[in-house]
Amino acid sequence: MTDIISVARAAALEAGTFLKDHFGHALTITEKYEHELVTQLDRQAEDIIAGHIRAAFPGHNILGEEGGASDNGGDYLWIIDPLDGTHNFIRSMPLFGVSIGVVYKKEHVAGVVYIPCETALYCAERGGGAFKNDRKITVSKTAQLRGCTLAYDSSLFVNPERMCGVLGDLARHVFNVRMLGSSACNLTYLACGSVDACIEFDDKPWDSAGGVTIIREAGGTVTNLAGEPFTLEDNNYIASNTLLHPRLLEIVGGKLR
Repeated sequence: MTDIISVARAAALEAGTFLKDHFGHALTITEKYEHELVTQLDRQAEDIIAGHIRAAFPGHNILGEEGGASDNGGDYLWIIDPLDGTHNFIRSMPLFGVSIGVVYKKEHVAGVVYIPCETALYCAERGGGAFKNDRKITVSKTAQLRGCTLAYDSSLFVNPERMCGVLGDLARHVFNVRMLGSSACNLTYLACGSVDACIEFDDKPWDSAGGVTIIREAGGTVTNLAGEPFTLEDNNYIASNTLLHPRLLEIVGGKLR
């Protein structure tokens, strides 16, 4: 285990424990912009994580969802979502997580995601495999769409005509669809085989950064909706096991063209 993963694990566990301790309690809620809420806990959890990073790697850059950013001109960038699934958290649904991704020269190289209410810690480094609570995990071996459980983008308000159109076509082929409201949950469930594919249309870098390396190291594939390798600049993606990916791209691409 490298120092990067050790620091990310410690930060995610402390922030996640803090969130779980306050889960179900009264919150101060504000609207960042339409359909996007934030609590005081989002910001406090981000401060916890950023504190770990700055203490261990003062020369590394940080990008946090809640504005905790620093640019020291280095090659390493830590991307933080301190509370992914804020709306679930506010409504006392336990589908939320802490997501930390590490990017080196614009390449995803490490990820840690902690799902506090499941006490599930997911970790991966490029070339080192993916783990849940220190046990190696892999994506599913589902080979046919008729057996596929698909986690789909829940933010249908962004573009309901486009997103519902794609969903309608997919629904004719897959076994079932889940909208969990948390990319941290979607991507880690994919990495350990609980779901077979995830599709997002408008994720921000902090939504996906923690999960990308975990999925790849678990044997999965992540591309943008056009089928190109997913990069830091992309805000949409299909993530799946490698067996389903070509067919998912065919259906999604056929609808969007």
